Amino acid sequence: MVLYWIGSLVALFVLFPVVVYLLRGVLQAAESIAPSVDRIAAAAAAGSQDLDAVPLLLTTQEQVIRTVETVADYGGSLDVIVDDA
Repeated sequence: MVLYWIGSLVALFVLFPVVVYLLRGVLQAAESIAPSVDRIAAAAAAGSQDLDAVPLLLTTQEQVIRTVETVADYGGSLDVIVDDA
């Protein structure tokens, strides 16, 4: 019976502080994750805002095609004018 109490006291005064120390390390690691998640969320939100203008690229592409066609037509007209002069 005495050995049981001695073993219990050893477990209480030796193992308990070790368990508390390890759990404290786990808690600190878990708490350090939150700021990283906040930074990732802010970066993702900023990246999402950058992508909001992507649909405008289709309009820009159509406008470039029309501009090139207009410039090509103007170049053809200029070629006719220069040949007549």
